[in-house]
Amino acid sequence: MVDIRVEIDRLDRDLMKLLAERSTYVDRAADIKRVTGEAPDTQWRVKEVLDNARRNASDNGLDPDFAEALWRHLLKLSISQETDRLNQN
Repeated sequence: MVDIRVEIDRLDRDLMKLLAERSTYVDRAADIKRVTGEAPDTQWRVKEVLDNARRNASDNGLDPDFAEALWRHLLKLSISQETDRLNQN
């Protein structure tokens, strides 16, 4: 179990790096949306991201329902992040 836990911890660190990188793009999207007036929760884009999550999960042997649930939460947090940034000066 020790070896398994070490690998899970390594993957968690890698995931955090990727999520931090993703977060910078969410901020950049908010900055662009401030100029264009686009809403943070554009429904066609939400659907596209969820469809991508399901497809990417399937392509990698992961349960698409699990991936969609995870991504729904990620999108909720990302939309909140964009909204907060849009509401800043």
